[in-house]
Amino acid sequence: MKFKATKLILVVVALLVSSSMFSQLKVSKLFNNHMVIQRNQNINVWGTHKKGKKVTVTFNNKAYKTKTNSNGAWKIILPEMKEGGPFEMTIKSGKESIKISDILIGDVWVCSGQSNMEWLVKNSNNAIVEITNAHDSNIRHFKVPLSSANAPENELAGGEWTVTNSKNVGDFTAVGYFFAKNLRNNNNNVPIGLINTSWGGSRIEPWMSAEVLGIENAKEFFDQVQKKSDAEFNKQTAIYKKVFPYLTEEDQGFKNNEPLWAKPDLDESDWIQIKVPSMWENEGFEGLDGFAWYRTSFNLTEEEASKPITLGLGKIDDSDYVWLNGNKVGETIQEYGKTRVYNVDAKNLKEGINVIAIRVDDTGGGGGIYGDAKDLFLKTSNGTVSLAKKWSFKVGSFRKPFMGVNQISTLLYNKMIYPLLNFPIKGTIWYQGESNANSLEEAEKYSELFPTMIKQWRKDWKIGDFPFLWVQLANYMAPQDASVESNWALLRESQSKTLNIPNTGEAVIIDLGEATDIHPKNKQDVGYRLALAAKKIAYNQDLIYSGPTFKSQEIKGNKIVVSFNHLGSGLITKDKYGYVKGFSIAGADKKFVWSKATIENNKVVVWNDAIEKPLYVRYAWADNPDDANLYNIENLPTSPFRTDN
Repeated sequence: MKFKATKLILVVVALLVSSSMFSQLKVSKLFNNHMVIQRNQNINVWGTHKKGKKVTVTFNNKAYKTKTNSNGAWKIILPEMKEGGPFEMTIKSGKESIKISDILIGDVWVCSGQSNMEWLVKNSNNAIVEITNAHDSNIRHFKVPLSSANAPENELAGGEWTVTNSKNVGDFTAVGYFFAKNLRNNNNNVPIGLINTSWGGSRIEPWMSAEVLGIENAKEFFDQVQKKSDAEFNKQTAIYKKVFPYLTEEDQGFKNNEPLWAKPDLDESDWIQIKVPSMWENEGFEGLDGFAWYRTSFNLTEEEASKPITLGLGKIDDSDYVWLNGNKVGETIQEYGKTRVYNVDAKNLKEGINVIAIRVDDTGGGGGIYGDAKDLFLKTSNGTVSLAKKWSFKVGSFRKPFMGVNQISTLLYNKMIYPLLNFPIKGTIWYQGESNANSLEEAEKYSELFPTMIKQWRKDWKIGDFPFLWVQLANYMAPQDASVESNWALLRESQSKTLNIPNTGEAVIIDLGEATDIHPKNKQDVGYRLALAAKKIAYNQDLIYSGPTFKSQEIKGNKIVVSFNHLGSGLITKDKYGYVKGFSIAGADKKFVWSKATIENNKVVVWNDAIEKPLYVRYAWADNPDDANLYNIENLPTSPFRTDN
């Protein structure tokens, strides 16, 4: 009887929950105070209530009425408006009322992609200055919460609009904010709304619908993904156990709440040496998620040990726990973009050898201590020394990867894009691709996936071919030889190929990257170059918005003459001696070698005396073409290219 009674109670509760889901008047979570609505397009206002309920929306001194349908959904279409505000909107049904204040009419831009779009203003270059000077209240920001669903859902998980000021702007998407600032500089009558729907580490497939990916049976698809993930985990575990045979999913360096591997006198004979700063994936630990430990030491004089010191530990992905001489001196949780700086009291120091131990927890994607070498330092009363060097390293645990929803097809589209589709927008800016550059095959496939996604979003939004602008991948990782193939170069090519779709634009940032940091901190220039593309493509302004792009090649003897589109006011090189760098050529064997190059009549002549019959040329074709230096006079870099494709 107890079981039956419990079952009956559960049924009653389920019925009450079901009947109360739409018992209150609700409007889409996009509609709240400080919102920006797209100008010059019909305004959709939608929500839920009990079925058959009358709903009235009052806006701009006019009332519009409708009734909820049999599913409890309602939608009212208001006439388009020019830029302006602030306005108020009231939504009523019977005695229930929702009031939305400080509404602006302007241009709404969707900002999407992975961590470089998610990257915050407060973690970017000159953050303090940018935050202090953030006074333009006509730039508004809406952060879509990280969320996922197995099938398309109509409602967002949450979110609110925030106004630009020194309190709020630090948590805005940096690329989006600097993009908006540049747009406002030329047309300060038009407010800008940024809908930030981005997720660090995400592949492109999660942002696409099941329909365009050809997924018919979602459960079967997700089961296959899980099996593939399990197989990969078992494969990687076998590889890591050859180096660390003790490896399990439990951190061997931290047991019973005791940091065993933080002890100053620990035997490090079975530890390996690893470069710091550098993601551990770049040091031979591809796919490692879990705990790993770093250790190093430094000497202090009696005087230095009697005073506080400062430890700069760079960026750490994702979390860190820091001990000095066995004493815990700091921790930062789940802030992969934050530069770690810890002030250490003298009570934790001693004359002679002092030992640092760092326990790093990586929950997915890249892991380890990374960033600029200058951010790793020890500062004492007598000066500063670098901690960028080889550290001792040992993996504590290899965690079975959580099936990251930001890696699984359709899951982000279903919950972070689909609920936006009723909301008219001006366009989209996109910064993604790093997570799809793991192999040459993936990078090439991107040339199919990316245009498919753009076409799908435009079809689903039902507002025509709105401007879609993106950031080409930056230069990253160690420079390569000319003969080495590059996943990142191939993915950049896949991005550039997508320019054949109308109303698209690309911001080339091959000169803004950082070799040891996948997240370039200079987001100001990224936003500026995106805004240049927007001014041309979305706002029809007459300006130079792109750097040079490949047009054609002509073979003349042992030289190749390259012509370009988007010359602007002419070609220049950044080299003070006038040398053009970044070119390589090959003959029929396609064995590329670095080459000499000069600018002649706004063309580039490329040659290498060892290649008598050149057929192919490449420019900036590498993960990190760090010396590529061809620009137009407008200071926009030449887009990487090859002619052997």
